[in-house]
Amino acid sequence: MNRIAAALALGLAPLAAGCASYADTPVASAAVAEQREPVTILVSIDGFHPDYLERGLTPTLSRLAAEGTSAAMRPSFPTKTFPNHWTLVTGLVPDNHGIIANRMEDADRPDEAFTMATVDPYWWSEAKPIWVEAEEAGIRSAAMFWPGSAVAWGGTAVRYGPVTDGTLPSDWQAFSMQVSNTQRVNSVLDWLRRPADIRPEFVTLYFDTVDSAGHGGGPEGEVIEDALRDIDAHVAALVAGLERLGQPANLVLVSDHGMAPTGSDKMIVLDEIVDASLYRAVEAGAYASFEPTEGNVEAFEAAILREHDHMECWRKEDIPARFHYGTHRRIPPYFCLPDTGWTITNRASESEWSGGNHGYDPYAPEMASLFIAHGPAFRSGTVIDSFQNTAITPLLRHLIGLPQAQRADGSLAEVAGALAPQK
Repeated sequence: MNRIAAALALGLAPLAAGCASYADTPVASAAVAEQREPVTILVSIDGFHPDYLERGLTPTLSRLAAEGTSAAMRPSFPTKTFPNHWTLVTGLVPDNHGIIANRMEDADRPDEAFTMATVDPYWWSEAKPIWVEAEEAGIRSAAMFWPGSAVAWGGTAVRYGPVTDGTLPSDWQAFSMQVSNTQRVNSVLDWLRRPADIRPEFVTLYFDTVDSAGHGGGPEGEVIEDALRDIDAHVAALVAGLERLGQPANLVLVSDHGMAPTGSDKMIVLDEIVDASLYRAVEAGAYASFEPTEGNVEAFEAAILREHDHMECWRKEDIPARFHYGTHRRIPPYFCLPDTGWTITNRASESEWSGGNHGYDPYAPEMASLFIAHGPAFRSGTVIDSFQNTAITPLLRHLIGLPQAQRADGSLAEVAGALAPQK
């Protein structure tokens, strides 16, 4: 979404990328015919609800789904961009991998806050992403804008300076809003054009166009339709480029969450519920989290933990178990979740507005996320049951030849129906 793109650009643009410059023109065919091994490419289309495939606007994505395996995947809670992108590459729920929100605080770093521009490894250190494990196993990886891929994992940040050590993908790009979707695709194809000894075997690719459109105009209407056409065209360019290279690929196309319509008629105003002097809001919007001010715990609880229209609130330890959320130290002590499509805010809106948002109950139909798997490793013409996105990392590990992790919240068994029978 726009604020995600802005934050990433602010925080990551100054970093040097471990790859060549961006390409504006399509990659040429390989000069010499070569028998290539399949590459695994994980593509995230941020904010893409699986129902978008039914609108007749995405012929390439729809074809890949029809020729491969698809499902309506369930995101992890909270259904936000950074928590779910980290789940997709670690196999752990946010409560276990530590990226519990797009913005968060940590008592051990009282003078700091994590934002979507943060690359200090400290915040990301509780779960190892798959590209780090791949690099450690000698499997070359490359990342195009995936959240967290610019973090030198395991390194130590020098205050107000660079990270002194740590592991990055062999090739990666610092996020920039100036880099078009065409350049993103062509950079991936350029990586795959290389000789085999420096060619990545595992690649990630990230698009934010659909999410930005969904926030701005909601999940219906001309804005989102234009974004769907655009993304489908760029996926088509990726597929065509792979074909020109003679590069077989196992494509895993996912999204981090869906999108719910929102508007000024569905607002929960905190000023009408609880005195502002009793708390400090850490986050608000599709959910809210709070720290009571000193000496005001009882008064705050009396106001916030009672029944509310269109919203439930809990102490963090009482958050329903089905969310798998509430044990991590970074989660504030009080948490409120509105009905899907409602917005928690400090004050009433002075004008009418409409748009879209996510962050809601992961079991809400509006929050469902995309899963398409296409390539020689997958069954054709198959739809599997819905599964949680913690199973994506086990699937990727299987595809690139990494052993399954001992610490995991998902399993390969959940997506075994997507895999073609071994010959």
